[in-house]
Amino acid sequence: DFSKAMSQAGTSQFQEVIRQELEYSMKVELDKILATAPSNELEHAKKDLEGFKKLFHRFLQEKGPSVDWGKIQRPPEDSIQPYEKIKARGLPDNIASVLNKLVVVKLNGGLGTSMGCKGPKSLIGVRNENTFLDLTVQQIEHLNKSYNTDVPLVLMNSFNTDDDTKKILQKYSHSHVKIYTFNQSRYPRINKETLLPIAKDVSYSGENTECWYPPGHGDIYASFYNSGLLDNLIGEGKEYIFVSNIDNLGATVDLYILNHLMNPPNGKRCEFVMEVTNKTRADVKGGTLTQYENKLRLVEIAQVPKAHVDEFKSVSKFKIFNTNNLWIALSAIKRLQEKNAIDMEIIVNPKTLDGGLNVIQLETAVGAAIKSFENSLGINVPRSRFLPVKTTSDLLLVMSNLYSLNAGSLTMSEKREFPTVPLVKLGSSFTKVQDYLRRFESIPDMLELDHLTVSGDVTFGKNVSLKGTVIIIANHGDRIDIPAGALLENKIVSGNLRILDH
Repeated sequence: DFSKAMSQAGTSQFQEVIRQELEYSMKVELDKILATAPSNELEHAKKDLEGFKKLFHRFLQEKGPSVDWGKIQRPPEDSIQPYEKIKARGLPDNIASVLNKLVVVKLNGGLGTSMGCKGPKSLIGVRNENTFLDLTVQQIEHLNKSYNTDVPLVLMNSFNTDDDTKKILQKYSHSHVKIYTFNQSRYPRINKETLLPIAKDVSYSGENTECWYPPGHGDIYASFYNSGLLDNLIGEGKEYIFVSNIDNLGATVDLYILNHLMNPPNGKRCEFVMEVTNKTRADVKGGTLTQYENKLRLVEIAQVPKAHVDEFKSVSKFKIFNTNNLWIALSAIKRLQEKNAIDMEIIVNPKTLDGGLNVIQLETAVGAAIKSFENSLGINVPRSRFLPVKTTSDLLLVMSNLYSLNAGSLTMSEKREFPTVPLVKLGSSFTKVQDYLRRFESIPDMLELDHLTVSGDVTFGKNVSLKGTVIIIANHGDRIDIPAGALLENKIVSGNLRILDH
């Protein structure tokens, strides 16, 4: 036993030496990068690289999955409230004064690359020529006009989206919404083999764009604070932010949740509220809220030990997942940020660059900070508050007659007999937005659709109706043109079907 203990001590000592060497090498490289910064960028680059250094230090300290599976418990009954209960309280007469304490923050760092678009994802057209950003501005403008309030919109951009977003913001200069932006950090990608940054200098244009990345939306706390905007908004009397992904079209300002925050029934205010919703088979990978060491904690699939992944995915054991619609007290962000007390697990995101180089990105997620805040709460909201558009399959749903658009908000059509959304899977010929748009002369009637799968070279004529389960498969070399006015109900279409213009 003694020799075993000695060899273990030797191993951990050896690991510690390696850790220190890696940290020292990283510091040397980061100093070299910083030395290339022009004087007007120096302060900013310094802050970014300091933040990165802290994250890298933590990355070297941590070993294996970051949760001890044995400590995970179901959250106590009252820690996740049903939305119905919160709505049943009604609204006070002075809802405008409550609204005036709110700031809407949209996470706007993502590019539209997964949908074949260049530039910010928020500028993709979603409905009647309106982009994600247009719809967001319309929603808040409608709120401000209806209640005579001043709810501002804050966009957290990344270095990838900042320029394009700022250009487009000029078109809202006459809208009834104050719009602010701040940038999340810019961190260097790390060579997976050497654990050193692949960037040689601070520039991030041209061939250097691949050397840098925005470190996930968990970066919001530090960047919001560092930008000075957090203090300005507190100075204006704002108390809560409502944070959500810009591509979640269901994430509109909910007055009942806001009232619950500002006027809590037990007199004790929550600092952090996470909207969760019931899992379906499509959401098995979503992060879930658990009780862990007497705190509410968000557990993501990446943190789960391999032996327990199937259990984590079980819809019966973990019934809810995080929508990433979050309500957070501004004063709490300031307090925790100043104490350096916001603790978020590191997500290691491996990537392969175009040249074949394997790199890793160290990221954090905004919801993971829930355990650092006091008096946190989950609210189990209807599925309609989670309507993300990640793919063209999602885009087809929100463009269709399943939804009606009113003042920038999409709501499920009353003509749909059941509230669930159809399952839509479009094949690789539809991945890019421009290909997708070319393949539909008009968006089909989908009010009575349950399931649609389309694969291969398929196009849709005008005024097609889809009902029940529809599967359309064009094998390699075949093409299927669904004729204008066609009604497909519980049909499988395969082979070749060419509609020739006469």
